[in-house]
Amino acid sequence: MRKPIFTGSGVAIVTPFTEDGVDFKKLEEIIEFQISEGTDAIIVCGTTGEASTMPDREHIETIRFTVEKVGKRIPVIAGTGSNDTRHAIELSKHAEEAGSDCILSVTPYYNKTSQKGIYEHFKAIANSIKIPVILYNVPSRTGLNINPETLKSLSEIENIVGVKECVIGQIAPTKVMCPEDFTIYTGNDDEILPALSLGGKGVISVFANIAPRVTHDIVAKFLEGGIDESRKLFFEAYGLIKALFLDVNPIPVKAAMNLMGMNVGKCRMPLVDMSEKNLDILKNEMKQYKLI
Repeated sequence: MRKPIFTGSGVAIVTPFTEDGVDFKKLEEIIEFQISEGTDAIIVCGTTGEASTMPDREHIETIRFTVEKVGKRIPVIAGTGSNDTRHAIELSKHAEEAGSDCILSVTPYYNKTSQKGIYEHFKAIANSIKIPVILYNVPSRTGLNINPETLKSLSEIENIVGVKECVIGQIAPTKVMCPEDFTIYTGNDDEILPALSLGGKGVISVFANIAPRVTHDIVAKFLEGGIDESRKLFFEAYGLIKALFLDVNPIPVKAAMNLMGMNVGKCRMPLVDMSEKNLDILKNEMKQYKLI
């Protein structure tokens, strides 16, 4: 029986940049903030971490640094996906060597592939390492969907232990088709409650960057049977959650963190600053939520 890598809220942590590279001192501050506020896992070098703009050396160094600073207090899940299977294998091996507890591997993008190709891609990655693999299905970014039938086949590979699912309509068929010990996390903060109600074990969250304790509590209370309390927390946060996606992630969440005085810097090009109109909406939601 495979155990979940984590249950609750895993933060898709931002990568703080300066013009010279990763701001590791700031990253350490963010890591300590997350752990002290009850985050259940840290996902480093994912979409929110802007891994697509990080050269391999920087990418691997950031994973290694995060593993070292977390020090096994909570799981570290390293984003190592690529649309080049060989590259994904190479990054995954480096993440394993660095001490990551698990990898997060996104579907091949741009060149895309067939469902058979998806299976062979993830099988090759999983067979190249011994640590667990969480798949990442986000068709809005990749232009490619992992069908539930393909997830069923992939779930039979021992170290493919779960999926970060961004298509809410696929959670039910995936639960029906896949083994009970195949863990489903939602990748959408605005769908935490629906995902949990369908048997999900948590969220890989953008919102947790600015409200880690609340995000943890929304999941924990739901799973403990406190559904009304979980729902209350979720609805109180809903306006701010939606504001965090007024622009391409992680533009708004980095803006929010900077407004809170966290000084995480800007996103890397081609991502640019929010429009004044959207920034005003974000500020208003943050004020209502008493974050600024």
